[in-house]
Amino acid sequence: MARLRVFPLLLVPALLIPGLGCGYRPAGHAARLPADLHTVAIPTFANSTSSYHLEQLLTEAVIREFLVRTRYRVTSTDDGHADAVLRGTVLTTQVYPVTVDSQTGRATSGMVVVTMRVTLSDRRGKVLYDNPGYSFHEPYQISREPSSFFQEETPALRRLAAEVARTLVSNVLEAY
Repeated sequence: MARLRVFPLLLVPALLIPGLGCGYRPAGHAARLPADLHTVAIPTFANSTSSYHLEQLLTEAVIREFLVRTRYRVTSTDDGHADAVLRGTVLTTQVYPVTVDSQTGRATSGMVVVTMRVTLSDRRGKVLYDNPGYSFHEPYQISREPSSFFQEETPALRRLAAEVARTLVSNVLEAY
């Protein structure tokens, strides 16, 4: 009988201390969006990589997703009038081969990986959502025939941008 009384006491630390319960913890930090939030500024993301125009591709996809899925008015400039500002920085971009043709030694498929930081803050500077290590990847095929070569990396980046936008808007709206 004494063991039955001690067992619930052992569970209390696991339930109260974040990260002790199940080992799973989301990477981002979010708060519920305030009810008085009506306008979101999404200026062009910063780009710390050498990937040309990637920041524009990502920003456009995020703006489009906010317009389609939310009731917020979205502006691309941070002129101080918006209720919140979403800022992003592309931190790293990597492209590497995944599979190689054993006959020719040429890559037949690749993977593009993008890591970024995203922060949504209200006009007073309170962080509503923050994820310092947003990471996404997208596979793509590489043509085996050099004469019919088609650069598949750019469409892969477009697919990746759409996925970033879908996931980011979901995370922000669901306070995840």
